[in-house]
Amino acid sequence: MEGGRRRETLSGSAGEGRLPRRGKPGEGGGALRRIATPSPQPSAPMGERELFGSPQGNGASLSIGLCAVIVAASIYEPRVLTIRLMAAGDAEAAAEALPSGPLEAEHRTLEIGLRAWVERQTSQRLGYVEQLYTFGDRDRVAGEAALALPALVVAYLALAREAHPAGGVAAEWRSWYRYFPWEDWRQGKPPLLEPIEVRLGCWASAAGGEPERQLRAERLGLAFGRHGAAWNEELVLERYELLYEAGLVAEAARDLGRGPLEIDGAAGVAMASDHRRILATAIGRLRGKIKYRPVVFELMPPAFTLLQLQRTVEALAGVRLHKQNFRRLVEQQGLVEETGAISAQTGGRPARLVRFRREVLLERPAPGLRLRAARRAAGS
Repeated sequence: MEGGRRRETLSGSAGEGRLPRRGKPGEGGGALRRIATPSPQPSAPMGERELFGSPQGNGASLSIGLCAVIVAASIYEPRVLTIRLMAAGDAEAAAEALPSGPLEAEHRTLEIGLRAWVERQTSQRLGYVEQLYTFGDRDRVAGEAALALPALVVAYLALAREAHPAGGVAAEWRSWYRYFPWEDWRQGKPPLLEPIEVRLGCWASAAGGEPERQLRAERLGLAFGRHGAAWNEELVLERYELLYEAGLVAEAARDLGRGPLEIDGAAGVAMASDHRRILATAIGRLRGKIKYRPVVFELMPPAFTLLQLQRTVEALAGVRLHKQNFRRLVEQQGLVEETGAISAQTGGRPARLVRFRREVLLERPAPGLRLRAARRAAGS
């Protein structure tokens, strides 16, 4: 237990066997690359300075970065805590980023280092936190800029009830749809997807050779629900990677020195370094996880109405759910219990307040909200 909240590790959990697609833009993905680091000489054991040193050294060092995706949710909007990173030598230029920093010698563990950086940059103390993924492909960035990146970045997912950063701290809660506007289907298919799909179709057709064209078309169909495939809200990373490979997000233009984008308004706001890819990984993982673990309640206040719970789940998943089906599912799973109080702040007649029933964690191995069944009636 840490901060009075439950901790668990995402890696190896049931239903999470999909790994982020790796590879250079245009390669169509591939396996995560291994980063080879020389073994220490027997006569000189590896010390802290060698382990956490700069990647610009003599090749015997391995730098490790830490990055936090801190998620909170209001009834209508999932939010992520961001900071502003100033560009070196340019006081006017700043990029939106996730809280992050290098693993330092005084950090006894990765998680301690992460918590220290988050508190230093945002004045937030983390409760629920779990390791998300380790990123290690600096060759996405062309030229010498890659040398400034950590060899490995260990990303974490943290859930919090939204709290505003202290005064003077350059941190801000922002909607994650600011960065992924095409992921919000609560009002139906977003109109901005049309220019994106047109450009992606051109990119797929421009591939060299029929096998590559077919592969790109299949990836587009699965990721964006084309050619009869259903929209899968969990494939956030796969969609972002396709946009990156096609050069349709600002990060690709920045990393590879390409020209200005033609769909800037539809492509969302860029983030520093590889942080939008890290955020995409976290969103997809969280959307999958709420279906079989009750993590959504880490984002809820101590007492809430069933409608507030439904709207929060819809905001996270980016889809609209059928009201009666959702309530029936919550009751069948035994996820909540009544508090005996009512809320008059519903805009209509007073509604009963409920709270999460923690005993459910001991009763069943996978007590979550199986949204797929409820979505059959979405929009009705």
